[in-house]
Amino acid sequence: MTLQSLQLLASRESNARTYANTIPRILSYGAGAEVIDSDGRRYLDCLACAGALPLGHNHPFVQDRVMEFLQSGQLQQALDIATPAKLHFVHELFEVLPPAFATQAKFQLCGPTGADAAEAALKLFKTVTGRRPVIVFQGAYHGMTHGTLGMMGNLAPKQAISGLPGEVHFLPYPYAFRSPFGAGISAHETERLSLACLESVLSDPESGVSKPAMVLLEAIQGEGGCIPASAHWMRQVREITERHQVPLVVDEIQSGIGRSGDVFAFQQSGIIPDAILLSKAIGGGYPLSLLLYREQYDQWKPGAHAGTFRGNQIALVSGAATLEFIREEGLLEHVRTVGDQLREGLLKLKSQHACIGDVRGRGLMLGMELVDPNGQIDSQGHPQAAGDLASSVKRACLEDGLLIETGGRHGAVLRFLPPLVISSLQVEQILERLDRVLTQHNHSAARVIPPVNMMEVQA
Repeated sequence: MTLQSLQLLASRESNARTYANTIPRILSYGAGAEVIDSDGRRYLDCLACAGALPLGHNHPFVQDRVMEFLQSGQLQQALDIATPAKLHFVHELFEVLPPAFATQAKFQLCGPTGADAAEAALKLFKTVTGRRPVIVFQGAYHGMTHGTLGMMGNLAPKQAISGLPGEVHFLPYPYAFRSPFGAGISAHETERLSLACLESVLSDPESGVSKPAMVLLEAIQGEGGCIPASAHWMRQVREITERHQVPLVVDEIQSGIGRSGDVFAFQQSGIIPDAILLSKAIGGGYPLSLLLYREQYDQWKPGAHAGTFRGNQIALVSGAATLEFIREEGLLEHVRTVGDQLREGLLKLKSQHACIGDVRGRGLMLGMELVDPNGQIDSQGHPQAAGDLASSVKRACLEDGLLIETGGRHGAVLRFLPPLVISSLQVEQILERLDRVLTQHNHSAARVIPPVNMMEVQA
């Protein structure tokens, strides 16, 4: 029955589906960091629905609040009209904002996805500044709508799409392992050159780039391969953008709400951005996104940005409960502790497996980049990315009870985004299973597992 059900979905669902292709299971139940499929097999979840489940599956604190709301008779949808759920959510949200930002912050509830928040930022800052260009960074991911595709670093999803918004300019991100300036360039020098590029574009009258409406960046690039920017680099970007009077927008859609060990990943640097994009974890597992910005930019007219499902009431309830739990239970310290444990374990695996080129990230947003130790170097002198190996490791991890995702250049980065409530014991189990899979791949080339095409599987 399971196979037939999967084949039915595969035959009817869009070819654009993604996770269903690499996780050919019917996932039926979940609690915390554990998931159970329809055949009773258990998995440790290192995906957490791309970070949208900060407290894991069916956390009782969140679920109790949601059930209480559903049985209360309160409005289930209310557009952007004031409701008790909205008031409570806003209170909890402003409790966790950096005080220097909270005192002057405005918020705009957007549609249910992070891309909606990114689109709202585009509209707002083009309106306020009267400018059209936007500066983003290589490796960026801000959504997959028509507008946000234009700001995506990955070329593959947008190659077939014509008419994407123009005047988007990509600058080098401080990717230490694969410096965009060539092999042998140190992390410090990579940062210096990246900042020099930004300064040059904004100050050189012959740069070819008009003054932008905004600079948009991720403090930790997610889909780009879990690449963290240093506090120094973030501070320098803030200094440059302030000096040139260009709004700085920080995308915290994946890194925000505790995942980095701070409420927001940019907080490590101490900067105050002009705007923050939030989604995923902010809804506590339910669809919600919003744009936060300094009140000086609140210059659009009523109705300038609207949508039916702004501020889903259930998401406001679950989001408020999540923020309350993180604050009252001191969850950030737990994230730092188990995040350090996972990072140290991955670094130990790196010392034992030649195919691991790099381990990076902060908190529970970590990446492990796989390389071919016997492969050729690329045109910039970097080791060959092992995307096929990473995909095979991901499939083998699934067989060993571990849900994991890949990303980054050539899909060669194993990404770790477990629920923030994951236990130390579960981290040990993740490392044990990963070590076992990597060892099997090292010992047998035949271990490389091909992808499953459900349409070709015979019942």
